[in-house]
Amino acid sequence: MTTETTLAIDWSQIDTVLFDMDGTLLDLHFDNFFWLDHLPQRYAEIHRQDEAEVREKLAKKFAAKRGQLDWYCVDYWSRELALNIEALKHEIGDKIAFRPFATEFLLWLKHHDKRCYLATNAHRKSLELKLARTAMHDHFVAMISSHDYGYPKEHDGFWQALVQAHGMDLSRALFVDDSLDVLRAAKRNGVGHLLAIPNPDSRHPSRDTGEFIAIGDFRLLMQNG
Repeated sequence: MTTETTLAIDWSQIDTVLFDMDGTLLDLHFDNFFWLDHLPQRYAEIHRQDEAEVREKLAKKFAAKRGQLDWYCVDYWSRELALNIEALKHEIGDKIAFRPFATEFLLWLKHHDKRCYLATNAHRKSLELKLARTAMHDHFVAMISSHDYGYPKEHDGFWQALVQAHGMDLSRALFVDDSLDVLRAAKRNGVGHLLAIPNPDSRHPSRDTGEFIAIGDFRLLMQNG
């Protein structure tokens, strides 16, 4: 992992900036709290089961789908768990929040004539909930859910569909994400500039971002343009 103190971006080589949503622009605490705490509690209440047993059962179900499109799909989990996942997410919507200086960075990019896209694995129902809480749509040329293409961002098919739909030159794009698997897929498909978020959940310590440059503070990027 390259430290942030050595971070340097040549903005003259970048026309397009692609952002992940959860853990990149938004604090991942909402999602972690929902899937690891709120959902098991509510599942146990609604289905009248022991919460400890529910947590173990859900952990196995989630692990079996990790990295697949179903893992991110509100409709899939609603069917699988016999719950209204969308409604349960609304119950804790007050926890949705931007990461520090995310909105300032988006405004800075607009001022510098960069085309910004949201590229998320989140289901459209999750995206709509977060848009209602944050008004993120004002900042983007387009907001893309991997469900639109039928492939998660970890899959080459997502990137091929993205280029076909929007005609962008990925070699002149910057992509920011908190998932190393997604960043590796982006690199494999020709994205020229990649940054990793080391601290996606504000309640958790920073983590190693492997071979990718870490950017925990968007202000460092605004000093460089």
